[in-house]
Amino acid sequence: MLMRNKDTQTSHSGRIARVVDYLHDHLEDELNLDILADVAAMSRWHWHRVYTAMQGETVAATVRRLRLARAADRLANSGAEIEEIAGRAGYTTAEAFGRAFKQSYDMTPGAYRAGGSHAAFKAANRMHDAAGFAVEIVTLPATHCLSIPHRGSYMQISRAFERLFATAGPAGLVTRKSRMIGVYYDDPDAVETQQLRSAACLMIEPGSAVPVGLETLDLPGGRYARLAYRGPYADMRDAYRWLMGVWLPASGHEAADGPMLEDYLNSPADTAPSDLRTDIHLPLEE
Repeated sequence: MLMRNKDTQTSHSGRIARVVDYLHDHLEDELNLDILADVAAMSRWHWHRVYTAMQGETVAATVRRLRLARAADRLANSGAEIEEIAGRAGYTTAEAFGRAFKQSYDMTPGAYRAGGSHAAFKAANRMHDAAGFAVEIVTLPATHCLSIPHRGSYMQISRAFERLFATAGPAGLVTRKSRMIGVYYDDPDAVETQQLRSAACLMIEPGSAVPVGLETLDLPGGRYARLAYRGPYADMRDAYRWLMGVWLPASGHEAADGPMLEDYLNSPADTAPSDLRTDIHLPLEE
């Protein structure tokens, strides 16, 4: 019976992972529960309950969150018109989009574009203000993780994290103390978006069983510069530019070979975007 339960969990994890992939690939298309039930190859009566239980939110909440996050990225990092961004997010009018965006981000799309958390970093970059934000030098221990690699836009690494959660959760590897870590290997200002390499990671104890479809990744310990960031993930590009282009040259430190790390201190599934907390870590020479 235990083996059958394990096989059932693996099967359901794979089906939910297919839905996660489909949502990310068709986020700007029309989506409905019948289509997603077919993708999951599960009963139309029950698949949504399985999804909600395994992912911690309804599929409607997932779609809304992902569409608004992609819209926030376009507001912060592109010059696209708000009407265009609204349409691509699935809203028929800019007014409807504005109401939904304000409900999640606590400001209108126009106000967010002009004064979101990215605006403070943009200003610090323009002024070359190396003291504008606090940076702490810390020593991190080596970390053993479950991992799913991701290639493409860093803003879409949520696909890998959701697949990781869908597989590791039923295996009993996700707890209240679990740490989710993003590993970012490339500079998005220097590498084509489709070639960007990253990984979604879940810290686990060495020797833990590795569920089917996941791999392990060992992150080295060492000295890091830690920038405590608060706000939407869409705003973080200018935080990176400030850390690398303004703070580092003025700090007297040298960057070490190795990827940037993001330690996620809360979850977008149950936290307002403005309250998301992320520790950004830049590896330093000893």
